[in-house]
Amino acid sequence: MKNIYQGVNVMNQLSHKQPLHIIVFSFSSLILVTALLLIVLPNQLNAKDSPAPTLSKHVIAKFGTPPPVPSGAIDAKIHKAVDLVFNTSLASESWSSDQIDALVTIGESSDPRLAWLVSDLMRFSSQQEVGLMLATTLGLLLDIEFEDGNFWGKATDHLIAWDIPAPPDYLKYKRKIFTTIVPGWENIFTEGEIDWRHVSWGGVLIDDREFDRTDMNCNCIPAADNPEVTDVAGAKWLKDDAVVFGVEVNGEYRAYPRQIMEVREMVNDTLGGRDLGIPYCTLCAAAQAYLTDGMPEGVERPVLRTSGLLIRSNKVMYDINSYSVFDTFLGKAVTGPLAEKNIQLEQVSVVTTTWGEWKKEHPQTTVLAESLALGRDFDFRNGRDANGPIFPVGDIDPRLPVHEDIIGIITESGQPVAFQRSKAMLELTKGNKVEFENIQLQLSAGGVRAVDASGADAGSHQAFWFAWSQFHPETKLWMN
Repeated sequence: MKNIYQGVNVMNQLSHKQPLHIIVFSFSSLILVTALLLIVLPNQLNAKDSPAPTLSKHVIAKFGTPPPVPSGAIDAKIHKAVDLVFNTSLASESWSSDQIDALVTIGESSDPRLAWLVSDLMRFSSQQEVGLMLATTLGLLLDIEFEDGNFWGKATDHLIAWDIPAPPDYLKYKRKIFTTIVPGWENIFTEGEIDWRHVSWGGVLIDDREFDRTDMNCNCIPAADNPEVTDVAGAKWLKDDAVVFGVEVNGEYRAYPRQIMEVREMVNDTLGGRDLGIPYCTLCAAAQAYLTDGMPEGVERPVLRTSGLLIRSNKVMYDINSYSVFDTFLGKAVTGPLAEKNIQLEQVSVVTTTWGEWKKEHPQTTVLAESLALGRDFDFRNGRDANGPIFPVGDIDPRLPVHEDIIGIITESGQPVAFQRSKAMLELTKGNKVEFENIQLQLSAGGVRAVDASGADAGSHQAFWFAWSQFHPETKLWMN
């Protein structure tokens, strides 16, 4: 032990105190600290191992067997190291010998729970040397090896798939890490019905512009409030094969072109006399439409914005008025004042189709104006995301391919069900019924929508299978 810390002292002499965002170590220092971290010392925890979670054979086959996980409080020495690395050093914007010693202590702890915090910090590390140090620590804590250099993604996938518990005071430290980088998140990171372990940075900043001020420039994914629309004649810029998300409210129809939604990702609109919030997650290929009026007395209309955060590759949206976070897939407030009031947004069906099909069936439709578009129209499934989600999601339900399109809906009994779009379309074009419990699918303007037993809109939407099955792990899969 003495020789190890003599080595650390030598390495510390080689390093210099640096601001956190420009941490730089000499290459020889990096090699030394990496070698030190690879020496696994006895567990210093003052806690017993907790029972391992029950994992499916599919998870074990893909990710292996998780390491033992202790429960309860952590040893005082380790707690001091954690506080130094994930609190004090962030507050002082510095990284020096003390922080390096503390990281070694964390790596020696044999407590996989601490890997969550190391992973969170690594997400913001832009220096290769620091990233490798953090990766070495993650490798020790999780007993995994890295082959392709995707340290953060691989480690976080393992953490999610293995369902490793969070360490004590996790939200406190995670909040410190994230809000040090982006102060605008201070009102976002609060207690609630959200699993903060799964929340990561999406690479963009928060959109915190006030309602109806989306004409202001922002260093964010720019939502659009009360967007300009045109009729069919004014949409000559939009090709017939362009993908659109069609919405109908009280007999009024509107198309939201994908090439606009890809750069806006959030629209607050009014259609058919109702207020709507329409998030689009490019990573999940999911456009949804929520009614944002009809709130309880004293509750202001939620104005939805993109936070810049992700939860298992799905955008984290929030209300700019109350800073309440919503589960984007479920439309449920999970933190803040709106969660305290149990706000659950009602969903309206979104039909994913082409502009040609939509305007043919609904010639009276309006469509978002070209001025809102920035020229993009990517098919992420066959491009950037071709090899699977680019952000960590852990295990993926193996019943369908990752990027299979499904139509998702919640039945009257509360049962989530996914219809494989390709098979459902085939059956519907043959004139066969596609139904589950009280839900029946219908062909609609070249796409598919769900109705209930009375024929009323049931609030369905299309998404990639991996996304739907993550947020509805209990989902049934319709089989024809």
